Amino acid sequence: MSSYDPRSSGCTPFEEELINAMNNFAHSTDSPAFDTAGMVHRSRRRRATLIAGFAAALIAAGGGTALASMSDGASQSTPAATTTVDHAKATFLLGGLTKEPIAVDLTGQDLATAKGQFEKAQLKLGTIVKVVSPGCKSASVVELTPHSPKIVVKGDTVNVKLCAG
Repeated sequence: MSSYDPRSSGCTPFEEELINAMNNFAHSTDSPAFDTAGMVHRSRRRRATLIAGFAAALIAAGGGTALASMSDGASQSTPAATTTVDHAKATFLLGGLTKEPIAVDLTGQDLATAKGQFEKAQLKLGTIVKVVSPGCKSASVVELTPHSPKIVVKGDTVNVKLCAG
């Protein structure tokens, strides 16, 4: 191409050669293979993993908060007005497991909790009687027979007295 030839594009000869070279290169090479479905799948998987991670962190934080806010079971379920309730009467001493007997205090606990403690200790639940006792929560344990200082061992039967309210 000479400098006197008409140029329809309005470009300099160098620019036209550059454009032609780039077009030749673009037409002679293969286009890159993009795995768009794979890209979308990986992106969704990353997002789902991230969301699951955040959810697990929130659950762990919530569980930790719940555990931190809980107090020990004895003070949580003990009735407010237990001034007249004798703890020794609702405590049994579990023997045969360790050198010293283990004291289990069921004062103010409900019958379901008492049954659970008896099952753990492999004790049998005897008779259940409701008695009137001042200063106790309705349907809570006020007395066990036998109670401390007697020692009960696996297989023994324990009778329960509940507050009548």
